[in-house]
Amino acid sequence: MRKELTIRMRNIRILGRNIRDGIKNVFRNFSLAFASISCITVTLIIVAVSIVGSWNVQNFTKLIRDDFTIVVFVKNDASAEDETKIRSEIEKINNVESIDFMSKKEIMDQMKKSSQTFNNVMSSWDENENPLDDTFQVRVKNDEKISDTAEKIKAIEKVDTVKYGEGMVESMVSIFKIIRYILIAMVLGLVVVTAFLIVNTIKITIFSRQEEIEIKRLVGASNTSIKQPFIIEGLIIGTLGSIIPIIVTIYGYSILYEKTGGKLFSQFIKLVEPLPFSLYVSAILLVIGVIVGMFGSSRAVRKYLKI
Repeated sequence: MRKELTIRMRNIRILGRNIRDGIKNVFRNFSLAFASISCITVTLIIVAVSIVGSWNVQNFTKLIRDDFTIVVFVKNDASAEDETKIRSEIEKINNVESIDFMSKKEIMDQMKKSSQTFNNVMSSWDENENPLDDTFQVRVKNDEKISDTAEKIKAIEKVDTVKYGEGMVESMVSIFKIIRYILIAMVLGLVVVTAFLIVNTIKITIFSRQEEIEIKRLVGASNTSIKQPFIIEGLIIGTLGSIIPIIVTIYGYSILYEKTGGKLFSQFIKLVEPLPFSLYVSAILLVIGVIVGMFGSSRAVRKYLKI
């Protein structure tokens, strides 16, 4: 028991000394450390832009998908029983999420409120003169199957026409999907590039300290005790390198959101609200910075010094 306690205390002392050495090494070799920090900073700013873009594209896609609606026009000669039957048949389709009914009178009242011209023309109509159709607005669960769902609805008896923005909907979903994949690929590519650059930058730092490492080996230091200060140094470099990208993300995105009113180009393209979104992105940047810094240091020590 006492032996185990002694080993633990010794390991804690070694870890504490390695943490101290790692911190000292950052400032002792600050010119080289600064190169690594700058590399991480620049890359993480680009990564932040890519993450923000990818997240917002996903949000745009979700909002557009939520608005996808199949408008089902019922034939003028359809009775109330026919409309009940149409609703029942639509409800049986697996991809249908919700159904809303609007009578031709409700549609006419909405149109009259929307325009004075419509109001002047439609005010003279009685119930029999109203040429509009009763409609069902159908929301789907999976927008990728919207065309198949529309075809099934169209085959129902007493359904006149079905509209959902054929062609445009599929094209829009495909474009947003491609953009999102490109941005995700950019994020992953930048992380890999950052790790590569950090490995090479830290390699230069380590080669300049070969004598220090050789002395440690000669006095019997283990591989772990030699590597630990460098890994801690990488952790510190990664943390410092992520500070500016985090500040840019939190304040930059908040300013962008405020200046644009939370919308881009149109009312339909809405940005994700800054909080807690920017905090999530900041946490991701910090994790990437720390992992890349630690991985870069560990990789450089193991591969290039063959410890």
